Amino acid sequence: MQAVEITDTVWERLLALCSGSGETPAGDDPATALYAPIAGARGPFVLAQVGQSLDGRVATPSGDAANVSGPDGLAHLHRCRALVDAVVVGVSTVKADNPRLSVRLAQGPSPVRVVIDCHGALDGREGLFHDGGAPVIVIESTSAPARPLPNAEILRMPPSGTGLATGAIVNALAGRGLNRLLVEGGARTIARFIEEGQVDRLHVAISPLIIGTGPSGITLPPVARLSDALRPPAEVFSLGSDILFDCVLTTSGRQGKKVDVADGT
Repeated sequence: MQAVEITDTVWERLLALCSGSGETPAGDDPATALYAPIAGARGPFVLAQVGQSLDGRVATPSGDAANVSGPDGLAHLHRCRALVDAVVVGVSTVKADNPRLSVRLAQGPSPVRVVIDCHGALDGREGLFHDGGAPVIVIESTSAPARPLPNAEILRMPPSGTGLATGAIVNALAGRGLNRLLVEGGARTIARFIEEGQVDRLHVAISPLIIGTGPSGITLPPVARLSDALRPPAEVFSLGSDILFDCVLTTSGRQGKKVDVADGT
């Protein structure tokens, strides 16, 4: 297991790589191995991130998710936000958590905030429309009633099946110069991006916490046999308070395969 230690020098070089004004930092230190693939991506690149307990939960049954990740797991999440162009969440995550989706625990810019709201469930009173933070893009189906939302761009897309095609979302955001994406929640949104083959890297940060029951971090269709389970190559990093699995996933979905993002988290 590799221990991640972020020095100011390494982080400044990673931010420079992200902005296109620097090169990949030399050396084989764990921080560079973990973050350079994100910072150095130069085309559509999707990172999915899950912070969960030892028993695979992201919240209690009542929805309390405030302390699932330890302090180092949270700092890692904010570093990932600083290295991407946009952070993507489903509408239920906004409804349940009222997140700011900003960079506060690391040096770097806050990403554009993207909410997938297929059926137009947001009403404009949610906090991210009024906090004066990074720009907000709301993606909804053309079948949803059109209505304005304060301080946000609304991107309407034709539905595909029961929702919106994740590949089309990736392409639409890339067309706006938002190439590096962090899909942060919730479980079904992350699962849809994975099912479609739109995720390049999956980060699963595990905190030494046992919740017992509650929602899981990724909700994928069941498999009958373990031989059918997805077994991605992975590197394991110690963040300090949390352990991180950095998994490499295929991106065959970029060649035109579609998946639907249903209404949900």
